Amino acid sequence: MRYNLNMDPTFLALAIVILLFSVIIHEVAHGLAALYFGDHTAERAGRLTLNPIPHIDPIGTILLPLALILTRSPLIFGWAKPVPVNPLNFSNIRKGELVTSLAGILSNLFLAFSAALIFRLTGGFASDTALSILKFTVDINLILGIFNLLPIPPLDGSKVVMSYLPYNLLKSYQQLERYGIFIILLLYLIPVGNTSLLWFILGTVIGFFHSILGV
Repeated sequence: MRYNLNMDPTFLALAIVILLFSVIIHEVAHGLAALYFGDHTAERAGRLTLNPIPHIDPIGTILLPLALILTRSPLIFGWAKPVPVNPLNFSNIRKGELVTSLAGILSNLFLAFSAALIFRLTGGFASDTALSILKFTVDINLILGIFNLLPIPPLDGSKVVMSYLPYNLLKSYQQLERYGIFIILLLYLIPVGNTSLLWFILGTVIGFFHSILGV
């Protein structure tokens, strides 16, 4: 699934703001969940804030979105600097890792469902720009949530898997992290029809959510 990005300056400016705060809320949710389980690492690093400055990643927050805009990509995508978490501080390590990993994903799904609800309630009288922004909010948060749910280290989905793996398999699975970016790249390069395997997977799941949300 790709978002058909139009180049209206107002839409672009608002879309960038939506993307920025979607990835920030994702990271803050991780930090708050970790804090709940006793880890103050993110709090001490000043990362439990919606102020974008501490969360900016030069590549994921600035260069990549800018490059996608300048090349008229059908999709704006990016990420924030990961929130530091130390599972050794958790009162319950396995449960803490599970909830902390899911927190970011659930925050994006919550934003997507909220934007979809507003879209449905205001569709009869809202402006085209407002509806486009709401639809973009749904789409970008579904992409962020579902992408991070993939069980590929170091994505959040892999940490969910780790919380259930027996200890004798845990270390072997963790070692996949060094190959994570290559696995994602491979999924992106493998063709499926007129798209890639990565987008086929994401599009199938996101299309299911679209059918539920009616957006």
